[in-house]
Amino acid sequence: MNAGIAHDGQVTLRTPAELADALPYLLGYRPEDSIVLVALHDRDGRGRFGGRARLGIPAGAEDWAAAARQLAHGLVTGSERRGARPEQMVAYVCQEPGKGESGSEVMERLRPLAQLLRTECGTLDVPVIEALCISDGRFWSYCCPNQDCCPAEGVPMGLPGTSVLAAAAAYAGIQVRGTLGELHARLLPWQTGAALEQEIVLDAAGMSLVPRILDDASRADVAEETLALAERIMNRFAVAPSVSGTHQADRRDDELLAHDEAAALILGLQDRTTRDRAAAWMEGDDAGPALRLWRALARRCVGPYGEHAAAPLTLAGWVAWSAGDDIEAREALAMALGADPDYLFARLLHQACNEGLDPESIRRCLRAQRAGHARPDDTPEAVTEADVTTDGRGTPETGGRRRHPSRRTEGPARPCPDAASPEAERVRPAAPGRSRPGASKPESTRTRAAGRSRARKGCAAPQRTPSVHNGTDGDG
Repeated sequence: MNAGIAHDGQVTLRTPAELADALPYLLGYRPEDSIVLVALHDRDGRGRFGGRARLGIPAGAEDWAAAARQLAHGLVTGSERRGARPEQMVAYVCQEPGKGESGSEVMERLRPLAQLLRTECGTLDVPVIEALCISDGRFWSYCCPNQDCCPAEGVPMGLPGTSVLAAAAAYAGIQVRGTLGELHARLLPWQTGAALEQEIVLDAAGMSLVPRILDDASRADVAEETLALAERIMNRFAVAPSVSGTHQADRRDDELLAHDEAAALILGLQDRTTRDRAAAWMEGDDAGPALRLWRALARRCVGPYGEHAAAPLTLAGWVAWSAGDDIEAREALAMALGADPDYLFARLLHQACNEGLDPESIRRCLRAQRAGHARPDDTPEAVTEADVTTDGRGTPETGGRRRHPSRRTEGPARPCPDAASPEAERVRPAAPGRSRPGASKPESTRTRAAGRSRARKGCAAPQRTPSVHNGTDGDG
């Protein structure tokens, strides 16, 4: 089968070893604790990679069948909506050994999961031609009986960056960004001693900002202050000396952002209209500093403020997607839904990104808002919802979006009825379970109180959401 690494060349993969080596280049990162399916399409009698889908391995084996069904059906139906049903699949299960466990034992433990993947794909008439386990620096094939090429003890993985595929990827400018866990860690709240200091400052900021955000007379002033502060910090980030390594870069940004500044921004962004205006920093010279700021704010949503991370994480996911980084976009948006499963903008963006839609319709909406030319119903949520409820291919034509798309029973699931109302997601200025001095009715400081949120839990995003990498016939 061919991997379309460069415009003027192909890389042909023939063996299980080459398929195992290809996985990080197919995803753009090294998966951990993951189930991965890769679609294959036929072109001129030669297999070509198409879409890819990843899901975390459920901790309980009783959930494996549901996970395999979800992944297989999601990838096949998603490919069908894009007009390219897969002919075959390659399946991967990736997990490092637990304490006292060997890679071979991991392979045997995950064998039933691999078989479930093969069965689910088979029920869809898409056979799995190879199923691999990758663990402890080795790989095993569940399909190849040849002990010469696939011995029982597994085959050592090659050194990263030394294969023909790695050389072709490097030539084409394709980078493998480490593990998904490392990307995830950049967006997690602090667990250091500074977290308590940030929490105290968030508490203090809430006493002054919460009443102003909830007061119609002062809400606009808070929005202007929030956006002006964000712009100053973005400028500060833009002129900061560069450093090597993502960890060092994040530490530099953390040092450039004071506790009180982070608190004011986190609370200010809980207002939906303020968040939408901030989302306009999505392209050109604004995108890089904005993404760094949203990451830094997500790391400051410490302690009881974890739910507040939905806003900066959604903004980080949106900017990453707008800039063409689907990997970070999916991770940030999935984390936003983990922080708040009812956060409508994150849910719609995550679905749109997984469907492979073009973010340009949302960019047009935000540009119009920034220029003051948008109509009242042209909000990013409305535009995204219109896109994800078309025929699954995004906007029906380049010139504009369908305002009242037809509803198709096989299309993406609709959000719950009350989730799109302004009251459902306007502002969340108070931390969960915390009453704020200065607010006469603590429960009224949150338009989505815990009781309402739990009552709607049936229409929240699922805990396990597949990451879908939308390939085409020419994709690697």
